Amino acid sequence: MKSILRFIPILAIGLLYSCIPQKSMVYFQDHNHQDTIVTFQDTGYLAIIQPNDILTIYVASVSLEASKYFNFIEKPDDANSMANGYLVDARGNIQMPLVGDVKVSGLTSSLARDTIVSKLARYLINPSVKLNIRNFRVTVMGEVLHPGVFTVPNEKLTLPEALALAGDLTVFSLRENIMVIRELNGRKEFGIVDLTNRNLFNSPFYNLHSNDIVYVEPSKKKKFLAQNYYRVLPIIFGGIVALIAVYGLTK
Repeated sequence: MKSILRFIPILAIGLLYSCIPQKSMVYFQDHNHQDTIVTFQDTGYLAIIQPNDILTIYVASVSLEASKYFNFIEKPDDANSMANGYLVDARGNIQMPLVGDVKVSGLTSSLARDTIVSKLARYLINPSVKLNIRNFRVTVMGEVLHPGVFTVPNEKLTLPEALALAGDLTVFSLRENIMVIRELNGRKEFGIVDLTNRNLFNSPFYNLHSNDIVYVEPSKKKKFLAQNYYRVLPIIFGGIVALIAVYGLTK
């Protein structure tokens, strides 16, 4: 009898999951049922510096001593650079020693690097600059295993990569209705992406932007379970236990 009771939770979970069609859980499907090679065009997104971003800037030149004057950090890849970086103010500027205000908002990392190099040419011989956006982050919410805010050091993150960082979707998520919320020029944009369709690679929301919010909606089955779990499941378990007990008494 005890050995049978051990399988009751497993049986109940199996019954719940069996109601979810397998096809709705498969990513990147080809709805034309063709196993051909399809080429998708890369959108070529490059991160754009925005106010309140934190930049790690490492300056080098012929004179090591002179370069140190512009550096908060001692090494180009200092792990503590988040606290010691250059903050982009509300006007889109950073303030560098001697140089003063440098407009970087609206620029890519490479363009901001070139701008700073041209400013430093007055003070250094053959200056070079390494620049990174240190707070490139994406928020993943909803029906994922580990929702949270994820910071990416390389300024590039795709939607599948963000979901993988969050532990992937649960069996109760709506894979056809992934919402991406994006702020662009002071306005909120809402995009819907279907993970079960290969066309997501052509979506403007495939490559995520800094501060994007990804929301995974739960399915109706999850909503039903959340509403009825504590009412229905004890009744189901009670009925199964009662049937097993009656069966045991008749043996």
